[in-house]
Amino acid sequence: MKRELLLHQFADHQPYDAHEAQMLARLRRFVSQYEDCFERSFTPGHVTGSAWVVDLKREHVLLTYHVKLDKWLQLGGHADSEANVLEVALREAREESGLEGIRPVSDEIFDVDVHEIPARGSDPEHYHYDVRFLLEADRRQPLRMTGESKALQWVKIADVGKLTSEESVLRMVAKTPRKRGHSDFPAQSG
Repeated sequence: MKRELLLHQFADHQPYDAHEAQMLARLRRFVSQYEDCFERSFTPGHVTGSAWVVDLKREHVLLTYHVKLDKWLQLGGHADSEANVLEVALREAREESGLEGIRPVSDEIFDVDVHEIPARGSDPEHYHYDVRFLLEADRRQPLRMTGESKALQWVKIADVGKLTSEESVLRMVAKTPRKRGHSDFPAQSG
């Protein structure tokens, strides 16, 4: 069953706060209920994979100014039938940044979020059931923008709040480990 890996990862994920715990419960219900959860064509919503890409010193994060949503966000996109959401996050990060040297800090889920996507063109309003992974890359590598971004840049983690007030992005800022290592995930709060 395609959903087994993700459901197993959900069981291992420790939410950072009560809001993320609610998002995790919604994601778990959605993936458990719908076999088509990885399909972009599934109109109630679909699983997406996002990449919180930090530099090697954990001082900067790579953000995109999203063309369609008109705001600063992490890299990411649709699963398009891929059930391994870490692979989705890696694929999307590479496609949207041009960086080839991106690697996972861990194969554990870093964060989850469920958010509404407004109707656009022939696409109806729907939800993205977003699973995020912590990735790292050398910020000295050249970036390549795509048509999905108005801007793409490394931002000091301490300055992310100057660009966005998105609760889930700010939560990832708070969760970002300040040193390298696979066990650097911060303890959950409240």
